[in-house]
Amino acid sequence: MLLQVPTALTFSVSSSKFDTNSQVESFFRNNGKAYSGSPWWAKLSADLYCCDKIDSKRSTGNGDETVDMRPWLDSLPREFDTPIHWSEEERGSLQYQPLIAMVAAQEKAYKTAYGILKEDIDPSSPLSQWTYEDFLWGCDCARSRAFSGAYSGSAFDPKPYALTILLVAAYLGLHLGTFEQASNGAGLVFCGSVLKDFVFPKLFKSKKYIICPFIDMANHVGTNEEGNVAFEYFSDGYSLSSSADATIEKGKEVFISYGPRSNDALLQLYGFSEGNNAHDVYVMPPLREWDIGALEEACGRKFQAGRLQKLERAGLLGGTSLGKEDEDDTFEEGVANRGRGVVVSRAAGIDPAIMTALRVLVSSEEEWTAVGEAVGNLVTENSGGKENERLARIAAQKALDLELESKPTTLEEDEESWNKRDSLGLNSKDLLALQFRVEKKKVLKETMFALSLM
Repeated sequence: MLLQVPTALTFSVSSSKFDTNSQVESFFRNNGKAYSGSPWWAKLSADLYCCDKIDSKRSTGNGDETVDMRPWLDSLPREFDTPIHWSEEERGSLQYQPLIAMVAAQEKAYKTAYGILKEDIDPSSPLSQWTYEDFLWGCDCARSRAFSGAYSGSAFDPKPYALTILLVAAYLGLHLGTFEQASNGAGLVFCGSVLKDFVFPKLFKSKKYIICPFIDMANHVGTNEEGNVAFEYFSDGYSLSSSADATIEKGKEVFISYGPRSNDALLQLYGFSEGNNAHDVYVMPPLREWDIGALEEACGRKFQAGRLQKLERAGLLGGTSLGKEDEDDTFEEGVANRGRGVVVSRAAGIDPAIMTALRVLVSSEEEWTAVGEAVGNLVTENSGGKENERLARIAAQKALDLELESKPTTLEEDEESWNKRDSLGLNSKDLLALQFRVEKKKVLKETMFALSLM
């Protein structure tokens, strides 16, 4: 184990609306309902502000002993380069509408959450000085430094078990009942602890979010991470330990993995993109918005009448692309696919369901009749015949090529700019946008190449 931090020194909230923090809630009216009902990142933002601006001392859980969190607080970044801080023009330089829409929804959600909290703050409390900029800083810290886990129960507490043993001994010593009766009582205590710590949290799908000081300083690496973060049930703390096969030299940085995240999530929440990210994706417009005429020309076939209607009934045409009029207050981490677009992944290529749809579109009357005129019979590769598969792949390549052609710059131009970045005098946002769009275009290019191998 490299490092262990007591749970008492962490900042922890859950997704449950019944999650409480008595110190922070005391600064709100209405019994802190606005706070307890807020999203986890908003609650963590309030917690961080209170520690940073009001009282940096935290109890260790060991009597009256406290620890001053000021050194850790002073180590936190005070400015972030995540796209929520970018102008509309700067976001446009990403050349990627799904993430632009996601960031706009994120910004709207932040302002809504802050407005609800601010309205409910007791004006006489120290939290009354909490500005939106303070709130945004806290959300940035929460989003970039918190981790979550399926476990959301409490740590091991020996007191109930010690009391149970004492009661069992007294029960038997005073001949109040049989050994079997005493065993049943002890079993109920054990089952109650298991239910409270392991079963109920999963049953009610409550999720815990934790900022663990000092462990939160470990940076991300996509593969072969050297460190693991874990909750120590019996010692009531969080640990950072080296992987079994990792050798970490003294003075070297320890890396962990933030999880299988695409560059959408990495840039939006952490402010960086990962080169050749194995988990990266590209979200294209839904199939209903593709240029059918261009696909027909590329395939040399006129798509048969009624095929699009069949795909519509099968739910394979997707939704509609997201514009500003479609933004709402919800956003999720991960793939920015709120418009039910076509997902192209570096790991698996184009969505298999879309390949099924393309086999349906390109099939001739003979091929369509041979598969019983059923969309479900064209799910697997070559299920419509080799010629059908070849044309479906050509249609997919053409769609990917049209997506690349729609960009203001080509992959080659962006890669040349990236190679010359030191002499171009680009600011940090320009560099982030440039690297992001290079990686997105590479996903499309790689998928086009893979489709050509038949």
